[in-house]
Amino acid sequence: MRLTVPGPRSLAGQLFAMQAVLIAVVVAGYALFTYVSDRSQAEEAAARQARAVARSVADSPSVTAAIRTPDPTAELQPYALRVMRDTEVDFITIMDPRGIRWTHPDPKQIGQTFQGHTDKALRGRTFTETYTGTLGPSVRAVTPIKDGPRVVGLVSAGIRVEEITQRVQEQLTALLGVAAGALVLGAVGTYVINARLRRHTHGMNAAELSRMHDYHQAALHAVREGLLMLDGQYRVALINDGGRELLGVAGNVVGRSVAQLGLPAPLTGALLASEPRVDEVHLTASRVLVINTSPVSGGERRGTVVTLRDVTELQSLMGELDSERGFTQALRSQAHEAANRLHTVVSLIELGRAEEAVEFATAELELAQALTDQVVAAVSEPVLAALLLGKTAQANERGVELVVSEDSSLDDGLLPASLPARDLVTILGNLIDNAVDAAQGSVRARVTVAAYTEAAGGCPELVMRVSDTGPGVDPEHAEAVFQRGFTTKPAGPGGRGLGLALVRQAAHRHGGTLSVTGADGGGAQFEVRLPLSRAADAAPGDLARDGGAAPSDPAAALPLPAGPAPGTSGGPLSKAGGGDA
Repeated sequence: MRLTVPGPRSLAGQLFAMQAVLIAVVVAGYALFTYVSDRSQAEEAAARQARAVARSVADSPSVTAAIRTPDPTAELQPYALRVMRDTEVDFITIMDPRGIRWTHPDPKQIGQTFQGHTDKALRGRTFTETYTGTLGPSVRAVTPIKDGPRVVGLVSAGIRVEEITQRVQEQLTALLGVAAGALVLGAVGTYVINARLRRHTHGMNAAELSRMHDYHQAALHAVREGLLMLDGQYRVALINDGGRELLGVAGNVVGRSVAQLGLPAPLTGALLASEPRVDEVHLTASRVLVINTSPVSGGERRGTVVTLRDVTELQSLMGELDSERGFTQALRSQAHEAANRLHTVVSLIELGRAEEAVEFATAELELAQALTDQVVAAVSEPVLAALLLGKTAQANERGVELVVSEDSSLDDGLLPASLPARDLVTILGNLIDNAVDAAQGSVRARVTVAAYTEAAGGCPELVMRVSDTGPGVDPEHAEAVFQRGFTTKPAGPGGRGLGLALVRQAAHRHGGTLSVTGADGGGAQFEVRLPLSRAADAAPGDLARDGGAAPSDPAAALPLPAGPAPGTSGGPLSKAGGGDA
């Protein structure tokens, strides 16, 4: 026969059993204490009652008068029986000083000697005692009958112990009924409370709850994504290490409202929203975050679970991938143009005009190479040069002329290691993309780019300026254009209103500034200034050109070749925002 060993009971079951036993013990102890206390009180009450009856009989003048008669029993017996019935005592015995009974509930005992102590009464004192007489154990009082100073008789009144016990049992029965009711009520209340506890703990016992807590803590700190839990009043109930890092909060924030964490307004609004958010992009001071929110409900709103993912690097990689796709399209277009030129050369040769064919091909090659050489000479920093060449091809495909100011001068090796090329691509690539968007469709659509260094207050700065021939930026929106989500263009599949927010984020991350003004001849002009920490490593002529004068004649800018060139820039995310004012 196989024995089944029962598993550990749930926490709710253990608490129910403990509480039921505790209530039973408390009720039983109270009942026992009450029984003992009530019996003692009942005996004291019986003694007081017997004493009062005995004294009343002894003080009665008719009793003293009857004692003087030749036959006291004839008058005292009916009197004693009547008083005994009226006062609810079990016996009243009147006797002479020798203890010979004149009265007794049992007439056969009249004339017999009283069974009990009388010494104290003969000395004039009233006393009580518990004694076993002819009627069994009783609580009795004995008191003297005085005729002046002389004791002429004794009176004893008593109540049987059996009667006292019966009274206590009646009280005990009522007490046990109340105790049983309290036990049942306590058990029902305990069951209801523990049933609710069982629902909250999902029927798990203490060991299972402890193990789940350990797993919870381990998972909470092991996961690298941010996890934030808010209660029903949008206060922080729980936050893991990843959440603290991604949100940039420190110290004990549990119990604080989301509005007190110092987060950007759009992110705070998303966390305070009652509706769920799915893969929503938000910016902090140094990161691009994707947040998801989900309400926790159990019949009522109990809070919100928020997950945070850092997509800063992913966004940059997506931008580079999208840029490569753009370059691929530009290469296809240029390949089509190159095929047309090749057909022209072949046709000239077939017509016997070989010299003209050579001149045509040589001129095309020299023009493209000359323009490329001029761009590289102006901005020899390889990443920015490649970016400008690539953006030129993209702008040309959209009917926009992209030119680099002839005042641009940025040598290779000038930029410090603390200013990574990826951030420069983010800044300049987004500014150019937004400028191209704004200039497209305008008369003589043009985007002018300037990149140079200058000394400002003894501190060298990298200046990047992008202007366009678009409609410009309303002065009322001069600050709003840098907020995530602001746009004046229709939203595309990748969303809009993020490009300039990314630019400002990158600029602030390196201690720089971003501003927008009106461009000469209309349009908008965006300028980024980044401090350079390695100024001493650059040649003096590289740091400031003629006192740091900024380029002043956009018309003198150098047009870039329309051909494709390698480079990188922002993707779908980086093509949003900014110049769409």
